[in-house]
Amino acid sequence: MAGVFDISTGTQVWPPTPLNDVTGPQSLAFDDVNRHVYVAQLAQGGLQLRGEDEALDAQARKRAGDMCVTKFSRSGEQLGTMYLRGFGHGISIGVEPDGTKARLWVESQASSRTGYGRSVARVRFRDGAVLDSSADAVEHHRPAPEGATRVHPAVDMATRRVLVSFWTGDEHRYSVHRMKDFLDGNYEPLHSVRNSAILEGETFQGCALHGDFIYQLTGNPYSKPGGRNPRSSGGNTFVSAIDLRTGNAAGREHVTVDPTLRFREPEGIAVRTSPEPLLCIGFSVKSPGRRNIALYGFAP
Repeated sequence: MAGVFDISTGTQVWPPTPLNDVTGPQSLAFDDVNRHVYVAQLAQGGLQLRGEDEALDAQARKRAGDMCVTKFSRSGEQLGTMYLRGFGHGISIGVEPDGTKARLWVESQASSRTGYGRSVARVRFRDGAVLDSSADAVEHHRPAPEGATRVHPAVDMATRRVLVSFWTGDEHRYSVHRMKDFLDGNYEPLHSVRNSAILEGETFQGCALHGDFIYQLTGNPYSKPGGRNPRSSGGNTFVSAIDLRTGNAAGREHVTVDPTLRFREPEGIAVRTSPEPLLCIGFSVKSPGRRNIALYGFAP
């Protein structure tokens, strides 16, 4: 177990499914009111978006923090797309239902040096839109300490709380906030904890908040047979939980679902709350000319 979820047996939620752009997924979040799923990815190279003088290559998009967010039905049908320029890498996102529509919670104000966000933004999802981080329509929040880097959010709509992940120097920390207070500009956290569950050298791949626990995903794609992470090892993907009440690690489990997936890089973790809680993990999977997302769920 990691927190309240059993990681030993997972079920396939989506087979490898194409996103709007050819790049791999970075994170995902659920709108359980409208039964939609949102997936963030870096914008692909070769695109010329509205207002641009020329197409930009993949490295330019990554440095700028340009993201594409695709809206899906629960069955994996694409329903819409939005581009967010200058926001960040998309390590984690949140979705806040708003009637039949939704607001996205994303990192924003990307550093020109790293391409990662330095603050949190709340924006309306609008199919077909291209939105700049500097636009007046973007609602920015700065909950992390001055100088914090790689700032990114997730939300728990069941309890209306906001999770913020950030680095201060070499230390990774989490803070949890009441959504109402957060939106009012009061960033005093309900909980503030050091990441006690990550091991040295692990690659952080996203986080989620559910109940008393923060869930985090780490890992890398399979390496060649003679490499450090061969398929025969079961891979190095792990889900860990941190108990907000104590700040202590509360379970760390190896994720071994579907070892036949090609490439299989862990990318994104989120909790679907309806019809029952399900911890979902995304994997980036290669197919000719693009990456897809495969999605697996783990029940309590």
